[in-house]
Amino acid sequence: MYKGYLIDLDGTTYRGTEVIQATLEFINKLHHKKIPYLFLTNNSTKTPQMVAQVLKAFGYPVTEEQIYTSSLATAQYVYEQNPNAKIYMIGEIGLRQALTEQGLTLVEHGEKADYVVFGLDREINYEKYVQACLAIYNGATFIVTNGDRALPTEQGLLPGNGATASVISVSTGVEPIFIGKPHSTIMEKALDLIDIPQNDVAIIGDNYFTDILAGIHAKIPTIYIEGGFSKREDVLTYETQPTHVLKDLSELKI
Repeated sequence: MYKGYLIDLDGTTYRGTEVIQATLEFINKLHHKKIPYLFLTNNSTKTPQMVAQVLKAFGYPVTEEQIYTSSLATAQYVYEQNPNAKIYMIGEIGLRQALTEQGLTLVEHGEKADYVVFGLDREINYEKYVQACLAIYNGATFIVTNGDRALPTEQGLLPGNGATASVISVSTGVEPIFIGKPHSTIMEKALDLIDIPQNDVAIIGDNYFTDILAGIHAKIPTIYIEGGFSKREDVLTYETQPTHVLKDLSELKI
């Protein structure tokens, strides 16, 4: 139906430790027909290599070059703005690797930073917030990899990156630049990577407020599948509807 696909991860390709079988079968068809696809995730904590390992364990045909994360998009964005930037980073290995592989300089103290780059950090502490706020008070640009308020886990919904980053916004009064879905930066860069005319690329996801809105904002077709973050009955009430509303990807013909 489309010539290329941008595909969400958690809630779309797997849920927790369980593969979503209809998605696995769909991706295998894309692979055999040589239809391009790119896995697109707001998760900033993992490297592309780590994400590819997870997907391969579920049986997905994937290379790390087919993984595009909010960390990679953030690193590219900062480099394009200022390749000599000094960055105070809050985050985990996925963000750290993306920034350093882009050739950007990380600093340990906020007052030396040109940018504060904030990704999900499950070891966040008060001192990290202090350094980030000091940097922003001194004029550093505030960038957040993604604004997800909640993080779906097997335990339930936990505080997401947007929730933890909001502490800095409240303290400094400075609103960040968001990079991940549904914002334009990650979509522009993902569409450049997949290199297919925009109208021929569709985005697939379970979260209306990240995946589907990202596609709507980018003016590309959107495919919502139920069973994940957003409930079908809620999605059907929203003013702007996805292009396709599906139970799962077995309903989508290619």
